[in-house]
Parts: sequence; structure tokens; C-alpha cells
Amino acid sequence: MSTADVTIPAETAASVSFVAPAVALDELRELLGRYFDGLYRSDAGLLGTVFHPTAVYATATEGTLTRLSMSEYLPIVAARRSPASRGEDRTDVIESIDLVGPVTALARVRCSIGSKRFTDLLSLVKVEGRWQIVAKVFHFDLDPAGPDGG
Repeated sequence: MSTADVTIPAETAASVSFVAPAVALDELRELLGRYFDGLYRSDAGLLGTVFHPTAVYATATEGTLTRLSMSEYLPIVAARRSPASRGEDRTDVIESIDLVGPVTALARVRCSIGSKRFTDLLSLVKVEGRWQIVAKVFHFDLDPAGPDGG
């Protein structure tokens, strides 16, 4: 996984202690690493630790809104053949993390599953002492040269 720009708006930096943004960014990078690992291994249990139980999964890439709860989404992940088992290369990238407050962040990340190239916008909050994804809104493009089974 490579890390791209990490953005901390000036007004956020002024409202959070000097150490807090660095600690928050480390915690967010760790959570995003687990997110990527869960997707790559189709590990619904691991993904269940990064998503808040009431999180929303949404996309309109195919022309209509698809919106799932975690109780609907995680079994789909568990049932699919994992990119790891197919020997797919990992393309995980953190494009940005915007720390908008001490307990609120937005991450833009990219990854691939099969022939689908995903861009995910992840809304995150820190509740009960840990960061969790509360919304995953994404777009995907098909790579005709990519592996089958997306």
C-alpha cells in the first residue's frame, strides 16, 4: 500500500493539539490497511471491525442507486472468491485523508477486485475511542485487461 497526499486543513490543525493530528492519521492509516486486507482476503470478519455496524454502502455506477446495510454487504463479501485466492496483484492506494476534526475524517482510496477498479470515498468517525467507517460511497470502472471474476 502506498500513501499519497494526506491533507490537514489549516483550520483543523489550529483546533487540534499538535500531536493529535499525527496520531489520528496513524490510526486512520492502520484502519485503512485493515480495510484493504479485508477486501483482498474477502474477510467479512475483519471488515466488520472497520465498519460501524450501522454503516452505509452505496454506489450508482451502474445507473441506479445501490444501498446496502452492513448486514447485507458483509455476507456478500464472505461469499465471493477472494482476490488473494486468485493471486491478484494488490493495487491499494490511499489517495488522501482529510482530517476535518478530531473525530471526523474523509478518506479517498483506490483498490481492485477482479476487473473492477474502485475509487472509494470513506467517511470515518472516532467513537468509543476508535475510528470506524460510517459510509462507503464508491465508483468503479471495468478494466478489460483485468482478471475475470470482479
